[in-house]
Amino acid sequence: MTDVRESGSSALVIVPTFNEIDNLPLIVPAIRASIPDAHILVVDDGSPDGTGALADTLAATDNHVFVLHRSVKSGLGDAYLAGFEWALARSYEVVVEMDADGSHPADALPALIAAVRPGSGWGMSIGSRWVAGGSVIDWPWHRELLSRAGNAYARVMLGLSVKDATAGFRAFGPGVLASIHLENVESHGYCFQIDMTRRVRNAGYLETEVPIVFREREHGESKMSGSIVREAMGRVTVWGLARLFRR
Repeated sequence: MTDVRESGSSALVIVPTFNEIDNLPLIVPAIRASIPDAHILVVDDGSPDGTGALADTLAATDNHVFVLHRSVKSGLGDAYLAGFEWALARSYEVVVEMDADGSHPADALPALIAAVRPGSGWGMSIGSRWVAGGSVIDWPWHRELLSRAGNAYARVMLGLSVKDATAGFRAFGPGVLASIHLENVESHGYCFQIDMTRRVRNAGYLETEVPIVFREREHGESKMSGSIVREAMGRVTVWGLARLFRR
């Protein structure tokens, strides 16, 4: 394994992909321009559209880009867990989650990373749509209602303080991922982010939110589905009831 002290970067941005061949050539340069010293790990789930091969091409011409190929598409959560394992093996100080579809603004990366640097007091920073200064663009009303309602339900059931626990744009500070028992994470899609939020909180770390402007994807199809929403509702309910009975 290559130690990050030899690789020249202390921050890693994990970008999971499945059929993102139109978006990947846009998001990688945007990340590189925003945080030139950081590394990028593309975690591709065997995209049939050639995204994985394109990622290899990008990595071959840029020593800040790496690719992790997975043969099975088993959910966003599993892709991130594989990326976390890769990052922990290489001693990155800060690890970032970021979608490939352009919905997360790359120019917010410096603030997101700075928020969890050593001495900041924060274990996790979230690129948030629902705090002052945050917003969404080109979202239908029912998507916004679903997100706001889901976050409100998670806050009540789990006692969370953050406004956007479902956000997939976030940074973890030094030592956080190594201390929250990733081997026990079984959640996938939509609720994976809620699960990580509660685990960071339960491990004793503080969380902060950085306002972002979230844009709907222009290329490709959304991975959101009814089964993902149902999984989130079911798991949050179970976690909330368990928390209530423990109290």
